[in-house]
Amino acid sequence: MLRGSIAPLVTPFRDGRIDEAAFVELIEWQIACGSHGIGVAGTTGEPAALSTDEREHLIALAVRAARGRVPVLAGTGSVNLEETLRLTLFAQRAGAAAALVVTPYYTRPGQEGLYRFFRRVADAVDLPIVLYNIPGRTAVTLEVDTIARLAQDCRNIVGVKESNKDLEHVCRVMHRCGRDFLVYSGIELLCFPILALGGAGHISATANVMPAEVARLYDLTAAGRWDEARELHYHLLPMNDALFLETNPVPAKAALAMMGRATAEVRPPHAPLRPETEARLREVLAGYGLLPVPSGRASGGS
Repeated sequence: MLRGSIAPLVTPFRDGRIDEAAFVELIEWQIACGSHGIGVAGTTGEPAALSTDEREHLIALAVRAARGRVPVLAGTGSVNLEETLRLTLFAQRAGAAAALVVTPYYTRPGQEGLYRFFRRVADAVDLPIVLYNIPGRTAVTLEVDTIARLAQDCRNIVGVKESNKDLEHVCRVMHRCGRDFLVYSGIELLCFPILALGGAGHISATANVMPAEVARLYDLTAAGRWDEARELHYHLLPMNDALFLETNPVPAKAALAMMGRATAEVRPPHAPLRPETEARLREVLAGYGLLPVPSGRASGGS
């Protein structure tokens, strides 16, 4: 279950409200392009800017839109335990395939506190849980021993998303937790290396803009076509860099707007892309042939 490219969708807004039509269209596009799963209300989905009701609505909407064609990974984590429990229980009732639960941010808990937090969540639901280790955002790291302890003590903690540039840490997680424990890359430039180490897939913001290519990266490695996968890894590198010229998901939303798929609107404390960054991003998109052809300039004429 949950192997491959799990596309962590942006949450499209229009005039301050969730743009449901655009959200459903993005899901349809992801499925048509071969994404193996859909992630909602994760980091790229601006969960901290959403109310709890809005997060529940997004999860339910995604499950309905996916219609069982691909699994939905619901972002349910929060710094607040009761909110996390509420969202995770809701994800279970709504029919999500699993919940992605981030380490509590800002408070900087110790490892015992992290263990108890995740144990409470796992014990409260009958739903697969994927831990989310993203120290650059949360200021706390799930250490290898803590992940292994949770994997051993909680049957429904099935994996971890490692948004962690430390490949030694990732190797030790895989070694301690076993090959059945699902490890996903949350770092775009480490998707291929983590697949090579035996990872279950990736949850890459780049899938918002190039879903077919990001999904194909997994498909190639699963087929043992490593040379082709390596070339695709390097082909994706400029886009991976461009989408992090400013804080995710601001560039991804701007890119989708340039492609005509959603607005670039973000909620505070994010701000619109700076003009100089927008120009650079547009240049990268053009290099990949992702910008719409202006009317009257269709190819094939002379």
